[in-house]
Amino acid sequence: MDLTKLQASLEHQHRAPVEKWDPPFCGDIDIRIAADGQWFYMNSPIGRIALVKLFASVLKQENDEFFLVTPAEKVRIKVDDLPFVITTWQKVTQDSVSFVQVTTNVGERYLLSEHHPLVLDKELPAVVVRDNLRARVHRNVYYQWAEIAENSEAGEAAGFYLCSGGKRFLLAPA
Repeated sequence: MDLTKLQASLEHQHRAPVEKWDPPFCGDIDIRIAADGQWFYMNSPIGRIALVKLFASVLKQENDEFFLVTPAEKVRIKVDDLPFVITTWQKVTQDSVSFVQVTTNVGERYLLSEHHPLVLDKELPAVVVRDNLRARVHRNVYYQWAEIAENSEAGEAAGFYLCSGGKRFLLAPA
């Protein structure tokens, strides 16, 4: 099984190569991503999902700050919690191996795996998505996962685990 090919087949999102760009800092812009994943400009919701996806495609994190970048400029934005939210999930099977596939609020899809692990961020579950950005697991998804979570096994930290691709990820400590 080639996990890289499987993940690549899911990544239909078009994103800019922000890791290759190092433009000069041009200041702050009044864009904020709320904890629920809603984007705001000057305290007004950005209702056009195409515009949100465009902004998300040029989002970059440096230390604890978030920026929208182009080859020519970089502007800082505010993020209340994490920039993305896991809004849906499903089980997918590849070569008899079951994976948890997650979808973010901007339609990006990932497989829970070593490359996109489930982690605890501020003691709450999150998934590492592209470019080491993180997506908070929505409460509804969390409750659905809690129903299928497994108890810790010998040698693991006490808690409840989610299995994907033969790997176990801590969902909640005991």
